[in-house]
Amino acid sequence: MNPLNHRLPAYSQLAGRGLEIGALHEPAQVPAGVTMKYFDAITEGQAAVLFPEIDPTRFVHVDYIGDLDRDGLAQFQGSEFDFVIINHVLEHVANPIRTIEEVFRIVRPGGFAVIGIPDKRFTFDRERADTTAAHLWSDYDGKVDRNSDEHYLDFLRNVAPHVFLEPAGNLVHHLNRSRDRREHAHVWTSATFRALLESVFSMRRIDARCVYESVGDANQIEYLGLWQRAGGGRADGHLGGKLK
Repeated sequence: MNPLNHRLPAYSQLAGRGLEIGALHEPAQVPAGVTMKYFDAITEGQAAVLFPEIDPTRFVHVDYIGDLDRDGLAQFQGSEFDFVIINHVLEHVANPIRTIEEVFRIVRPGGFAVIGIPDKRFTFDRERADTTAAHLWSDYDGKVDRNSDEHYLDFLRNVAPHVFLEPAGNLVHHLNRSRDRREHAHVWTSATFRALLESVFSMRRIDARCVYESVGDANQIEYLGLWQRAGGGRADGHLGGKLK
């Protein structure tokens, strides 16, 4: 059984022209007839070098290059896409709130955003403290566009503590490697991430409704939500509520 089957009810609602951000080697299983474009910070060739553990033939072709931390989505017009998919990306970026805001800017009224993040309880991040909303709002207000070294040191302390027992020069190497690979700078549970989304929608006046979601308690992997931007018609609504 495919462990990501819980995503399929969300994907089944998608139609038209879509953008997937950070698909890397695991693009979403969208319905036939959908027009997909792919956005990432690096090309598939660069990804093959940076992630040698992944079969290079699996990387998607990247149509648009941009850095989410440096206004990468500014190249797109408002309401340009019928839907945007951003799975397991927000934990890597320096300014998740800004990225969420931009995703809803480029989705048309009535369109959809599929948002997924790993639930830390089911990953190597399980021992790390949740990234607080106060921290993220401070980064947003300060227009932060780069994760500090402390984000990656926290990652290494919890995921690879042995590197701190190696010569000091090795730690610098691991720190730089973590930054190059954009390891997890932020971590949440499904509940704390859902609360963050609600605060972003409220504070930034984004009118969106949850059409479908699956949480870590149910799927043992992640928070995955299908959110519809208000206006331009409504979804059928038969997927409303959480997947139990």
